[in-house]
Amino acid sequence: MTKYISIDPGKYKCGLIFADFKSKIVLKAIVIESKYLVQNIKTFIGKDKNIKVLIGNGTTSNQHIKSLSFLENNLTIVEEKNTTYRSRQRYFESFPIKGIKRLLPSDIFLNNINLDAISALVILEDYLNCKFILNGEHLPKTWLKR
Repeated sequence: MTKYISIDPGKYKCGLIFADFKSKIVLKAIVIESKYLVQNIKTFIGKDKNIKVLIGNGTTSNQHIKSLSFLENNLTIVEEKNTTYRSRQRYFESFPIKGIKRLLPSDIFLNNINLDAISALVILEDYLNCKFILNGEHLPKTWLKR
């Protein structure tokens, strides 16, 4: 399998990463309302039934896992411990602070950035034990309703 979807599940919103393992590139990174998770997964998969889907085992993952049961053997539950914390580090690794801004606390640059998609990326990178290229144009500053 070369295409992967990684999900950072949440009660109200979920981070999703759609990536190509062969090229190590993130094709899409979004944050959506949780109630639209199944709809978005079906859209990503389309007619390609060989896409592997990873979902973190966080507190609200059980309800999402049940709703994704149609994926059968293509759904893998993975450890997501500390991914929210590590997503901050991963964000600045991909988008380092430059110039005089380096003198300021890094957290002030995360104000309008939703890190759930980055958490999904951390889940994917941990599972495959490799780094992916993340383009800034893929990162939503706010989360999508659909």
